[in-house]
This record gives sequence, C-alpha cells and structure tokens, in this order.
Amino acid sequence: MTIFFLCSLWVFLLLTFVSFIYFARKFKEPKTLNLPPSPPSLPIIGNLHQLAGLLHRCFHHLSIKYGPVVLLHLGSVPTVVISSSEAAEEVLRIHDLGCCNRPKTVATGKLSYGFKDISFSQYGEYWREMRKLAVIELFSLKKVQSFKNIREEEVGFMVKKVSESALEHTPVDLNKAFFSLTASIICRVALGQNFNESGFVIEQDRIEELVRDALVALGTITCSDVFPGGLGRFLDWLSGGHKSINKVFEELDAFYQHVIDDHLKTGAAGKKGIDSQVDIVALLLDMMHKQGKKDYFQLNISNIKAVLMDIFLAGVDTGAVTMIWAMTELVRNPKVMRKAQEEIRTTLGPSKEKITEEDIDKVGYLKHIIKETFRLHPAVPLLLPRETMSHVKINGYDVAPNTQIQLNVWAIGRDPKCWTDPEEFIPERFANSSVDFRGQHFELLPFGSGRRSCPGMPMGVASVELGLLSLLYFFDWELPEGMVSEADIDMEEAGTLTVVKKQPLLLVPVLYH
Repeated sequence: MTIFFLCSLWVFLLLTFVSFIYFARKFKEPKTLNLPPSPPSLPIIGNLHQLAGLLHRCFHHLSIKYGPVVLLHLGSVPTVVISSSEAAEEVLRIHDLGCCNRPKTVATGKLSYGFKDISFSQYGEYWREMRKLAVIELFSLKKVQSFKNIREEEVGFMVKKVSESALEHTPVDLNKAFFSLTASIICRVALGQNFNESGFVIEQDRIEELVRDALVALGTITCSDVFPGGLGRFLDWLSGGHKSINKVFEELDAFYQHVIDDHLKTGAAGKKGIDSQVDIVALLLDMMHKQGKKDYFQLNISNIKAVLMDIFLAGVDTGAVTMIWAMTELVRNPKVMRKAQEEIRTTLGPSKEKITEEDIDKVGYLKHIIKETFRLHPAVPLLLPRETMSHVKINGYDVAPNTQIQLNVWAIGRDPKCWTDPEEFIPERFANSSVDFRGQHFELLPFGSGRRSCPGMPMGVASVELGLLSLLYFFDWELPEGMVSEADIDMEEAGTLTVVKKQPLLLVPVLYH
C-alpha cells in the first residue's frame, strides 16, 4: 500500500506541475498574436480526446467546423492541421524553409537509427547531403530506368500467377498480389535479394506483415511524444508503449544486417551479377568505402540501414496501396474499367505477349486513372509531419516555432472548392487539365512538395503504371461468388501512417483473348 500511495502521489504531483505549466503558458501568450481557430481543449491532454479513429478523418471533421487551418494541442505539442490547397501552398512553397524540419518521436527515432535516414532526419547539412544522395545516386531518372527489366520481369511473374487463377476460375487476393509485386521489385532493386531464389532470409508472406507492423509502429504516438519529461516516460512504462516498436525494430535490423553481410561476403560489386545492375545496398556500401572526410557526413552501417528503412517501407507499401485502390475503384465503376481496357487493347493490339514500359506513354487514360486514385485515395493521407523552425504566417494566422504541421492531402483531394463532384471517381476530370502530382499543384499532393517531397516518386510511379497496365490488358475481372454487385465492395479504410482498403480485394480474373 505504501508503494502504491507513493506512486499515486508522484503522478498527482506531476499532473499538477504539468497543469501549472499549461495554464502559465496560456496566461503568458501574447494577445496580439492571431492564432488559428482551435476547438476547446482539456488540461494536460489538450485535444487528444477528439482524435478517436482514423486521424485524417478526425482532422477533416474538425476542419469542416473550424476551417482549413486549425490549431490543436496534442498533449503538450501544438499542432496546426492544414486542409486546403491555398494553406498547403503557403506551407510547402512560400514558407517551405521555415516549415521543413521534422518532429522527433520515439518511433521515428528508433526505426531511423537516431534520425539518420532521409525522411525523418532533422533539417541541416546532414539532411541536405542525404537528400542529394537520394536524388542524384539512388532515384535519378537514369537509375530508375536502369531497373526497367526488373520491373517488367516481376510484373510478368504476377501476370503468370494471375493466369493460373484465371484458368481455374478462382478469385485472386489482389492485396497480396500487389504487395508481393512491390516487395519483389524493392528487394531486387534495393537489396539485391530475389524471392525466386532459395534461401531468402524472410518468408514472402512475412514481408507484408513486417512492413505493416513497421508502418503501424512509425505511426504510433507514445505518451513520451505528447507529455513532457517524466510523466510521459512513466505512462509508457506502465502501458509498455515501447515494446512493439522495439520488437519491430529488432526484426527489421536483423533483416538489414543479413542483407549487408551478404553483400560484404561477396563484395559490393558481386551483387551486380543477380540483375546485371548494382543494387542500392551495393551502391551505398561502395560509397561508404570511398567517402571523403566531411565531418558532418560520414556514411556508416547505421546510415545505410536508415536509408534502407525509407526505401523498404515506403517502396513496398505505397505502390501496393495505390494499385489496390485503383483496381477497387475500377471494379466499382465498370464504365471506367471498360473505357480503360478498350483504349489499352486498341492501342497496344490484341496479341501482345508482354507489356513493357514503352507501352505506358501510349495509353493516356490510364494516367488519368492513376491521378484520380492519388486524389481520392492517397496512400499517405497525412503527409509526414513537418515542424516549424521560425515564426510563419499561414492564411493570415500566426504559427510559432516548434509547431507541428499536419497536411491533410486526403481532405484537400476531396475539397469541393477544388474539385467538381469530389467524392466521385472521374478520371476524365484530368483530360484537359494541367494538374499533376509532382508537387507543383497543391490540390493534388500524394508525394508532397518542396524540400521534403518524396524522392522515390519516379520509382514508385513506374511500378504502379506497369502493374495496372498489365492487369487491365491481359484480364477481364469479375466479382467473386456471393457478391451480387459492385456496391457490395467494402470501402472501409485501415492503417496509421498509410491507409489501405481494410478488407482484401478479391476478384476473379478472366483471360482476355
């Protein structure tokens, strides 16, 4: 009883102290600041009680009531939620430099080896060097094109597996098919590992589970992230809040280490023999051995593992999620499906044995379909959060330094001020439109914009285009037994950092002759 009393007293004192700080800050806030509108908050927890469910939808509901720029307090963390293209442009273009830091969380720090990656590292010299490495060495147009044969081979393997189901007239789980495709491509391109060879370190099914577990971990907000000092650590200790993060990290770390050891045994150049192309791990190891003496930028094994985290998790998940939503919307909209297939088959001819990346630019309607999928179903509905480094004004509101910025691109993609019939899947809206997804048009931001936009966009888009084109060319698609109409398809979302269709997409392929 004495121990329990002391623990309770300690928690009470901590809560009292935090409450004092909270109200003291509110008292000291300059009244001349024009702060964004904010829903009523509670002491200590702020607005956390208003965020039950999928975060992008919670933020959207708040923006409907309070406007496109909303100030929330997530525990002790001031957070501004952006839900309009105009406000997004101010953050990503006008104030890009002032808003380009990343907030530190327990999960992102752990999985990025202390913020040594590209996505979560703090803005500064180190990040600039890593970003330059990604843009010039890892994801340049030349490098992306050099892996063309790998993408075509892996899409060919997927088509072969789907053809087997078509012959048996059995449903295909397209969630698994697409995750297998993107995982296979990333493992060959980035890791020099081939699923089709014996002795692969992780079962293919576990790859999908591990990616999912890791993304859940990255999206986890621990008590330490939102409550200051000892209170957060104590609550995490009580709840075991770090256990799942540590578990995922250990499995990922063992996987990365196996891949690196495999390269070191054969020599980095030795991995070229697998696909006649040096994979990204081999390239990074070679750079590590040849690097200069810049004090602020010394590649080591932890740096390489951190970059692998970015490539592996983002590369496997986002492409698969986009293809799942695209096929879901096509099945729900049979007229769009027929129009796409007619254009593809008329343009490419009736008897192609293999789809190549040269075929992609011949079929413009498919590109409209992908844009429309990015609009309605961005794989990352909330861009990776930013953090302000200086005082900025957004839509006329004052935003202080060290404020977290959440950009709700899901809400922007459904904004009736930007889009006609925003809830409808209408690829034709892009037919006479210059709007693109590469960061220059702020009403469509699946990859972000500015300094912190996704450098892997060209690699991801190439896989999505080729995968969808092949499935639309070679197969017609039917609903599985027991499903009466397209309206029966469940559209419920699931996820944290990325959001995918909760129920697997099961369809019956029919070979096109």
